[in-house]
Amino acid sequence: CEILSSLPLQMSLYFNVYFFPFWWLITVAILYLKYPDLSDYYKFILVTIMILVSLTELIRLYLGYVGNLLEKVPELAGFWLLTLLPQLPIILFLLFNEGLKIHSLERAVHIIFAAFLSFQVVAAFFTLKRMVNTLATRFRLTEFHRLEEQRPAPG
Repeated sequence: CEILSSLPLQMSLYFNVYFFPFWWLITVAILYLKYPDLSDYYKFILVTIMILVSLTELIRLYLGYVGNLLEKVPELAGFWLLTLLPQLPIILFLLFNEGLKIHSLERAVHIIFAAFLSFQVVAAFFTLKRMVNTLATRFRLTEFHRLEEQRPAPG
């Protein structure tokens, strides 16, 4: 019985669990400091982003742990989609939008978080691909053996 879960992905998830509270505290503290200097629409955007990232990250990390460790394709696919669609574009927006008046410490933690997300997108894709191929092969072999048992004996 081959183990399909990915050790590099699991290590990345493990370190991400410990990095996310650090990232969140720094981002909120810097947002508090620069909040009066921002325009009204950037204030709204940043508060919305912080709420969205906080909720999504908790769900995303849970799905990543369950999908990778228990070799569950739907959970790992949900993790991959939550990483690829809302999280990565939001972090890239926070990293590259100069209208947000980015602080150097803020830029540093966003770069680390973007690196985590980029690595996890790639690692989860290859892990998903391997899991789906292996599970499809197991299913075909099971069906083949079931058909073999139902076939009448010769002679």
